[in-house]
Amino acid sequence: MVGGIAIGAGIHGYVPTDFITQYAGANNPFAVPIAVILGVPLYANIAGVMPITEALVNKGMPMGTVLAFTMAVTALSLPEIVILKKVLRPQLLAVFVGLMTVGIISIGYIFNAIIN
Repeated sequence: MVGGIAIGAGIHGYVPTDFITQYAGANNPFAVPIAVILGVPLYANIAGVMPITEALVNKGMPMGTVLAFTMAVTALSLPEIVILKKVLRPQLLAVFVGLMTVGIISIGYIFNAIIN
C-alpha cells in the first residue's frame, strides 16, 4: 500500500496533466488497451492501486481507462498468472487471460462511452 501511495504521489506531483491527456486521454482510441498492458506487470491488491487510480483520475484520465488499468493490475498481474500456471493447463490459462483481457478492455470502452 505504501508503494501505491508513493506512485500515486509521484504521478500527482510530477507527471504533467498534458502528458496523461495526450497519451491516455479521451482522444486516444488505444488508451484502454495501453492501460491494460501497463497494468499487467504491476502487482497490487485493490487497496494498493487505489492511490494510483485517484492520481490518474485527477490528472484527467477517462474513467473507463482508469477502471481498465485498475482491473488489469488486480486480475491480470504476472505473479497471479505464474500461480495459476501451477494449477491450470496452458490452454485453460490462455483462455482465462484472453477472456479477462477482452472483458477488461470492453468494460473500459463502455465506461468511456457512457461517462464522457
